[in-house]
Amino acid sequence: MKNIYRSSILIIGFILLTACTAMMPAQEMSDARQTLQAAKKVNADVIVPDAYKQAEALLEQATAELNQGDYTQARITALEARKLANQARQMAMTKKNIK
Repeated sequence: MKNIYRSSILIIGFILLTACTAMMPAQEMSDARQTLQAAKKVNADVIVPDAYKQAEALLEQATAELNQGDYTQARITALEARKLANQARQMAMTKKNIK
């Protein structure tokens, strides 16, 4: 009886762990979009266009991965897009203050 109970707990734990990692990365996608918008508000698309475009391209890639159902890779790509968008925003703000 103990073995059945232990096995059941392990199976349920595995299912929950798998379900959590396979969930749609909605928050990561939203964060990346918002950070890209914040970068655009400080004119990063004009001041540091290469950095901005790279972040934008990664967000588009994350969207494609999401649409293909590759949630794990979409999450990773969205996080990278957010990071690059934030860097573009910071660079644009720095260049604005220098001028």
